[in-house]
Amino acid sequence: MSELAFLSATELADKLKRKAVSSEELLRLYFDRIDKHNESLNAIIVETRDEAMARAKEADKALARGENWGAFHGVPMTVKESYNIAGLPTTWGNPLWKDNIATEDAESIKRLKAQGVVVFGKTNVPLMLSDFQSYNDVYGTTNNPYDLERTPGGSSGGSAAALAAGLTGLEIGSDIGGSIRNPAHFCGVFGHKPTWNLLWMRGHAPPGDMRGTPDISVIGPLARSATDLKTAVKTMAGPDEIMTRGYKLNLPDLDSRTLGDLRVAVWADDEMCHVDTEVRTRVENVTQAFKDAGESVDESARPDFGSNHSHETYRNLLQATMSARMPDADYESLKAYVATLDPDDNSDTAATLRAQVASFKDWKRNDELRAHLRWNWNEFFKDYDVLLTPIMPTAAFPHDHGDFGERTVLVNNEERPYFEQVFWAGLTGVSCLPSTVIPTGLNEQGLPIGLQIVGPEYADLITIGVAEQLETAGFRFTPPPDYI
Repeated sequence: MSELAFLSATELADKLKRKAVSSEELLRLYFDRIDKHNESLNAIIVETRDEAMARAKEADKALARGENWGAFHGVPMTVKESYNIAGLPTTWGNPLWKDNIATEDAESIKRLKAQGVVVFGKTNVPLMLSDFQSYNDVYGTTNNPYDLERTPGGSSGGSAAALAAGLTGLEIGSDIGGSIRNPAHFCGVFGHKPTWNLLWMRGHAPPGDMRGTPDISVIGPLARSATDLKTAVKTMAGPDEIMTRGYKLNLPDLDSRTLGDLRVAVWADDEMCHVDTEVRTRVENVTQAFKDAGESVDESARPDFGSNHSHETYRNLLQATMSARMPDADYESLKAYVATLDPDDNSDTAATLRAQVASFKDWKRNDELRAHLRWNWNEFFKDYDVLLTPIMPTAAFPHDHGDFGERTVLVNNEERPYFEQVFWAGLTGVSCLPSTVIPTGLNEQGLPIGLQIVGPEYADLITIGVAEQLETAGFRFTPPPDYI
């Protein structure tokens, strides 16, 4: 039965509909694997076994009656801890919120349940979803199933680890600085950061009835196949109740185009954030797949702006958004501290702190700069269908829970600042672009390496469609040996 645990959600749904396996059997299989493996991983931190089993049994009865609940009928799944699920805690890893119990499912959970999923638990995150690692004082540390001494990424680290270890059938995360994409890369699974505001975020928020959409931030799926991403995005995408009066979802897709029909650009490295040689090599390997398909690839094409300008704009908007999550007292204290900074201090630290307490005038200036970036990308994608880039400079790195300012990452045997890693996520995130991460196999240490496929706004099904074709070409999920 262990081979079932690593099938895609699409394959599981097919087996369920053919009655080759029951939802109850699948759920028991994942429960057994959690009992065996989760202690070492600490990926799944909240479970609802009784409720999930009742729904699984009802899913089986419905199939027996000839009913079809949808694309994921009876498929067990877990959910990132930051989503509201009625009756369960939503803490964002913050001890101050450990007793916060949701009273209603997040909108995306409702939509997935309407397609038949069986939600049976929640997966771990970093404090306030603000790290490339997933640990907190509420639930502890999550480990990478390919090497327990290393991080699975963050902030959707528990999501990616649970998928890779075969503890769940499907997952959803969120992303403002790579929080879907870097865990997908570190754990060798597929992940999709949608076009900003394509998926309604209601119910993915700190305590309080927050119905707005935070700047840059999105929600999206993680899975063991690209096809799962496509189905999940189609399930969760679409206008909210207000927008439905005048808007209708109509996403373009690849139609009959193949890899050889696409116009491909490649951005394999950058002075702002150099990547390990092995990461660059994987980008080149995927590039070669397009060349082998008969496509001429442009490895020097760039949009009409400097990467430093894009990253500075991203940093300023990101920090303002993240600081909005701070308790009022902490924010006021930070404002007072920033007021004492030397006006001539132009260090990265000072710039980051100023961005965290930026005035609306300063924020709006950066928002206007972002608008120019978006139009630059729009012009770029008139000539190219997709862009290939790294998502992180290295494979998964060892746990490091020291002070943020003292952390470093070893890139090509050189110590680099920890938060420099956010460059590749921010390059596309600040401009609202969809990005699909695919696995490219394991390195010599047995660690996964991924890359991101980027497209123009609302080309989500195109970047996912390219991922599907690359998966068929061999760039697919590889289970961690110790969990097979």
